[in-house]
Amino acid sequence: MKDAYDVIVVGGGPAGAVAARYAAEGGASVLLIEKRQEVGDSIRCAEGVPVENLDKYLDIEDRWIAAPIKGATIYVPDGTSVKMRTGDENQISGYILERKIFDRALVEKAAKAGAEVYTKTTATGLIIENGRIAGVKIKRLGMEKDVAANIVIGADGVESKVGRWAGLDTTLKLSDIETGVQYLMTNIDIDEENIEFYMGNQYAPGGYVWVFPKGPGRANVGIGLLGSKIKEGGRPIDYLDKFIENRFPNGKIIEMNYGGVPVSGGMEKIYGAGIMLVGDAGRLTDPLTGGGIKHALWSGELAGITAAEAVKAGDFTEKFMKKYQKAWDDKGGKILSRDLILKNYYIGMTDEEVNKIAKSIEGMDFTGVLEVGKLVKILTSIDKKLLLKLGANQLGL
Repeated sequence: MKDAYDVIVVGGGPAGAVAARYAAEGGASVLLIEKRQEVGDSIRCAEGVPVENLDKYLDIEDRWIAAPIKGATIYVPDGTSVKMRTGDENQISGYILERKIFDRALVEKAAKAGAEVYTKTTATGLIIENGRIAGVKIKRLGMEKDVAANIVIGADGVESKVGRWAGLDTTLKLSDIETGVQYLMTNIDIDEENIEFYMGNQYAPGGYVWVFPKGPGRANVGIGLLGSKIKEGGRPIDYLDKFIENRFPNGKIIEMNYGGVPVSGGMEKIYGAGIMLVGDAGRLTDPLTGGGIKHALWSGELAGITAAEAVKAGDFTEKFMKKYQKAWDDKGGKILSRDLILKNYYIGMTDEEVNKIAKSIEGMDFTGVLEVGKLVKILTSIDKKLLLKLGANQLGL
């Protein structure tokens, strides 16, 4: 490890790996650090990702694909189901990943681009000189070291300390975070090419239960509950165990993961002089679904490109870093704003209202509808209150 780099990326998940890669490809010297002993550990998501533009970030390989997905089914408390499928029976809409392998492949891309990668290496603070960020305080294998850098990219997840150290407002209200629990289960009966969602307060207040296939008889089965709703009915694990007792009575749990997911729609400001936040650290997850891999890849790319451009220009001011915020707002910000409206609309609904909407669209042909924007257009044709809340400008997203 050198004493100085152009860019230091803190966190080796998808957002950090992609940021490091694009910064290095742009000519910057890059250090990527990960506090755990290996990247891809401590998975906190259902591991689903849409196929669109995925090959831009990584060659599609069987080794990190657990299952291809061709459809989705939504279930509501009264048993009504809404089925959505791709237009072509052979068309794949997304993948359920083996995140440990996927994340490592992304980090390998960063390393091949020239980034130096160190695991079991923790950021303990930022170096700030004359009011600007000048590097990262690092602890590795019992040794402490100050490493200089002109730009720090925080990719340290929902608990992001980098953002707080830099003076950015990373706080989350209870209504802005989902608490999740997920089991990897085996010995269960599932459709291996179809994901399932169970919606309504009966299943998960302010959230939903998911079943994401990972091969024959195996699936990620999890739940996310809105923090502000937990007090109304119990812990996430209690709801999940009750669901499993009914849906998969003979299933066996072979792994468990848990953690928080931000659903705030993003921070007001994800940059500063010499600092950018990506992925969960910047709260750049979908507030409706909690999905974050796609947005992690997007934000990592945009931050990495901005970092490389700043290095070439020799400009690490807040004004230059604002280019990242602008690029993000144009790429994903509007989508998150729309889905925040949808989230707030959904959490205000009773189970009876959820059942009513599902009944009204039950049996419709949803072939080719596997994207939130398309589904919204259908729902707003049924519920005019939703149309008013979204506004016509939101429907074109």
